[in-house]
Amino acid sequence: MKGNGDRKKARGGVSGVKRGAADRVTVRNVNVPGYETRIDRRKYEAMKKALLNVLPRKAPGLTQVEMLGAVPAHLPAELFPGGAKAGWWAKTVQLDLEAKGEIGREKTKPLRWHRA
Repeated sequence: MKGNGDRKKARGGVSGVKRGAADRVTVRNVNVPGYETRIDRRKYEAMKKALLNVLPRKAPGLTQVEMLGAVPAHLPAELFPGGAKAGWWAKTVQLDLEAKGEIGREKTKPLRWHRA
């Protein structure tokens, strides 16, 4: 049985078309130090722009529910038709931006995020 990495190599990327390094971006997860993965650059950049548009510059920030509800209006329909997969992308990019120090997490319940 092939491992997950083998399946990705066999598929040649998400759409079955081999993608170059310039089409991918490495993301980190603030909750799992040392973990990195590569994802589609166009979707990453679109979601990053959307998140930074909706997140306030200072506390109080947005909860995850508020953040996920606000980003679809800022996404290009050709990359996220009908908001498809927007939740996964928002969380992935949010964790990466936290790891890079571009956004901050408030220690409240529920958690809230704002730009750093």
